[in-house]
Amino acid sequence: MVSSLLFASPGLRSGCAAAAGARSRLGSLGRAILALLFGLLIAVPAQAQNREPVLVPDISEHDIVLRQGFTGADLLLFGAILDPDGGQAGAAYDIIVVLKGPTEEIRIREKERFLGMWVNADSVEYRSVPSFYALASSRPVAEIVDEQTAAIFELGLPYLQLSPSGSIDPAEQARFSAGLVDLRQRQGLYAQYEDGVSVSEGVLYRARLPIPSNVRAGRYVAETFAISNGRVITSATSEVQVRKEGFERRVEQGAEDYALFYGLLAVGLSVGMGFAAGRLFALI
Repeated sequence: MVSSLLFASPGLRSGCAAAAGARSRLGSLGRAILALLFGLLIAVPAQAQNREPVLVPDISEHDIVLRQGFTGADLLLFGAILDPDGGQAGAAYDIIVVLKGPTEEIRIREKERFLGMWVNADSVEYRSVPSFYALASSRPVAEIVDEQTAAIFELGLPYLQLSPSGSIDPAEQARFSAGLVDLRQRQGLYAQYEDGVSVSEGVLYRARLPIPSNVRAGRYVAETFAISNGRVITSATSEVQVRKEGFERRVEQGAEDYALFYGLLAVGLSVGMGFAAGRLFALI
């Protein structure tokens, strides 16, 4: 009986092993690609859902003219909250609208009684103070954001960043800043309207801010904030131009261009009118 043994040569054995290793690597790579594609398929809808909404703001008047007899105006700020595809936003948002006027340097003086008379005492000069500030919100600000967020975005009169010139004691700065805000409130130039924004069906919002007659001419910026879970999600700005026309504009421009002559004229008119009034009463 003749028995035969089958055997493979060393080259053939190494080739088979290499082919098996290649198939194993290809299989692992294929599984990794499938896992990556599966992860992307899951992540894309989640990212689409977490995209930030888009604010589309507008203002009823972009140009306010201060003429003789101007008694104030009502400014309507409105807009929509949409998702990036143009549909209704997927979450409920609180809305805060802030309207700021041009900044100015101002010196505020504290008065005290001296020998029965009110005289000027300490004073503080501020570098950059909003000439006008009005806020309207869909709920009280304290219920929408925490104090840190309110301070960062200046959401509310207590969080206005009023920077005095030079160094000053913090307690004294707080006292003067509170006095400045109170004075501007009594002048109608600072106001805060909580529950002043109405939101319809989670899409449309509107707020009405009164503009007093003593506002300063210049560029006003209205900023709208969409807030969810105490976090500012997105914001958008619009502009309003307040300007003077006619006689008021010519007087203002003359005072700026010819300050010395304007001051002398004002003093001369005051002296002349005082003298004329004295003579008139003497004749009577």
